[in-house]
Formats: sequence, C-alpha cells, structure tokens
Amino acid sequence: MFQMKFVKDVMKFVSVCDIFKKKIMHETQNGQEKRDGKAGNALKKAVFCKKTRREQKCGRKMSIIHFTFSKEFEYCIFHWEESSMKKFLAMALVLALCLTSVAAMAEVNISIAHIGPTTGPAALYGLATLHGAEIAVEEINAAGEFKINLINEDDEHNVEKAVNAYNAAMDAGAQVILGNTTSKPCEAVSAVAVEERVFMVTPSASSEAVIQGLEAGTYKDNMFQICFTDPNQGLASAEYIVEHELGKKAFVIYNNADVYSIGIRDTFVAKAAELGLEVVGEEVFNDETTDFTVQVAAAQNAGADIVFLPIYYTPASLILQVAAAREYKPIFFGVDGMDGILSIEGFDTSLAEGVMLLTPFVATSEDEKVKSFVEKYQAAYGETPIQFAADAYDGIYTIVAACKAAGVTDGMSAEEVCEALIPVMPTLTVDGITGTMTWDATGAVSKTPMAAVIENGVYVIDAE
Repeated sequence: MFQMKFVKDVMKFVSVCDIFKKKIMHETQNGQEKRDGKAGNALKKAVFCKKTRREQKCGRKMSIIHFTFSKEFEYCIFHWEESSMKKFLAMALVLALCLTSVAAMAEVNISIAHIGPTTGPAALYGLATLHGAEIAVEEINAAGEFKINLINEDDEHNVEKAVNAYNAAMDAGAQVILGNTTSKPCEAVSAVAVEERVFMVTPSASSEAVIQGLEAGTYKDNMFQICFTDPNQGLASAEYIVEHELGKKAFVIYNNADVYSIGIRDTFVAKAAELGLEVVGEEVFNDETTDFTVQVAAAQNAGADIVFLPIYYTPASLILQVAAAREYKPIFFGVDGMDGILSIEGFDTSLAEGVMLLTPFVATSEDEKVKSFVEKYQAAYGETPIQFAADAYDGIYTIVAACKAAGVTDGMSAEEVCEALIPVMPTLTVDGITGTMTWDATGAVSKTPMAAVIENGVYVIDAE
C-alpha cells in the first residue's frame, strides 16, 4: 500500500514539474524579459527533499512550488534540468523500495476496546476476558509493528449499560471492539455497531443471535466470534456423550430466561433424539432461582445417569450442592459457561469432582503456547486462566492478523477499518491457544472442541 502511494507521488511530481516547466518557458507576459536561449529552454537543477528539512537545505530565495502528496511526505520542487529526468526517476524507484522497507518496520497504532462485565454478577467472565486481552496486548506491543491502545468499558452484564459502554468506547477513540463478553449485551451492541460500521470480535458471546442480521435469514457482516455458537455446543455435546458412551438416560436443566442456555438446550435435545440418546426429562429455572431442589429431584427420580447443564457456573454450583446432599451421583456434563466453577469463592471444589465440560481450552495442556500464556497470566493475576481469558487472548491476535492481512494503517477511521477487515476474515487461519480457527461469512468460528474433566480440583483433558 505504501509503495503504491509513493509511485503515485512520483507520477504527480513529474506532472507538476511539467506544468512548472511550461510556466517558466512562458514567463514573457506582463512585461517580463525573455530568457536567453539556454536558460529559456531548460530548467535549473531541482532539489527534492522532505518538508522537515526545507529550511536548512533550501533556505535561499528560489521559485518554489510547495504541495502535499500523501500524508507521509511533503515535497518542495525547485528548478531542474530536463536531462536529470532519467536520473530522478531511477533515484525515485530506489527510494520507493527503501521507503517501503522502512514503512514495513513502522508501528501501526490501533485502539481496541474491550467491553465486558468487570463488576456485577458476571464479573468473573468479564475480568477473565479483560486479563486475557491484556496479556496479548503486552506481547504484541513488545514485538513491535503494531501498537495497541486497549480501552476497557464495563457493561455489568446489562443490555442498556452495554450500549452506554459502547458509546463511551467510541468516544474514547476505539476503532475495533473486542466484545461483548456475554451474549445479551453483545446482541444489543452489535445491532448498533453494524449500523455504525464498527468491526467487532466477541471472545465469548456464543448466542447465534449475536451474529444474526437485523432481518430474518441474514447475518451481520461486521461481527465475528472466537467461541463456538450455542447450536454447535449443543450438537457437539450430544455427539461426545454418545460417542464416548457416557450415559443412556439424559436429563436437561436449563435457564429458560437466557438465550445462551435455550440455544444450547434446543440443539442438544434435537441431536440426542437423532443419535438415539434418550432424554428422560427436563426442568427449567430463571435468573432469580436460588433453590434447585425441585430440578435435581426430578432428574434423580427419572433415573438419569447423565445430567446436561447448558448453564453458567453459579447455578451449576448450587445444583451440585443439592445433588451431593441427596447423594445423587450422575455424570454432570456442561459447556463453556461452566468454566469458572472452580474459582467461586467459598465453593467446595470437591463437589465438582468428575464434572465434565466441553471446552476448546484446558490450562493444564502441555502445548507450549498454552503453557506460556498460563504462566504469564498466573504471574500477573495470581490465578489460573479460564477459557474466557484464552478466548480474549486469541481475539486480540485475530484482530491483529486481520489488520495485517487488510493493510490497516495509522489514521484510519473505525468505519474504514471495518470495511477493510470484513473481506479478509473468511480468508484467515489463526493458530490460537483455543485451537486453529477459521471463519465463514456468517461470522461463526470453526475449531475443534475438547472435553475436560475436573480431577483433584483442576481441569484435565479427558483421556477417553
């Protein structure tokens, strides 16, 4: 991109010089004297220099045309000899190549806003995505080439506050949004961002409604996910349970006030029926529920040997407490929202022994990139990162990969960045700590999930 700008500048330089030559050759009007033969047919030597050095290099009185080519350089053109044209063009070509190399080494500044709940009931998730993003930003800034200004806005897992947080981020100069962390706030913000043409990558908002368009059957072209969509989590969970013969009779407990929970439940039940996994019953709850005795008793009375929990970690911890009190010991199988249950203050982690969940990230992995991330995270924040932190880490690297592929440069507006990144996203392959990721035009990610099981208070990859 830089080289193309410079070549255009050279062409403009030659064009202006030609105009300048004609002007001098015809300076006979208004009583001006004709130049002698030699001076009248030639232009004197030109000086080609940066504006910043104009005073010291070109301080003497000469006829000057001063004009701006591109934002990178401004030039002064002086009288030059026609015979110098070939030399000048050769010099310009060499200089173009040199400046292209210099430009390749220059840092590109970009502002990315993280939006998530860093306070409130879902703060564990929002703090995880913020901290994961901070680790990635620190690494990228230290490496050079890109300099990220990370903005943070708290949406408190609230739809109205999420839109306010988005507006605050844009007022602070954000060019790209890493967010929102949770689905409902992300749905609200993405509806505004698609209209304002702001590019978004959500680390962990898995609802399909996040990427769906404002009209039925369409998708937002500016919205991409790092995590699995809810339907894919439901499908993959049913497949894993059947393939590994974890149980014959499944029971589902889900939040019927949460699109995340509903979306995963719907596809799980449909896929289970297709694969011959019997769903012997279901129970629901809402955001206000604190007593899960009815739900656990129903699962126990139905004879379920596996209980599917497409829910977040807080209600899951309460379900495990009731099950322990009733001495009910099925396999509890969750999804990415379950990640974080070991971090709940005051929770007896022994109650989660044997709990399984579908996840693309396990902190105990021997993968070198994962080990490096975990070590840095623990050193910085004194705790083991959960999947949400890893998703945000990969989200930052995905944004930078897209910026490189699109040729994003300094000074581009949020809208310009958005339009540049949209076409390159489906062409990217990003090797992250949550897996190798590709995207289709809908914004959904494709990567391979793993099943983790809690053993001795830590997540480990299921060996079966």
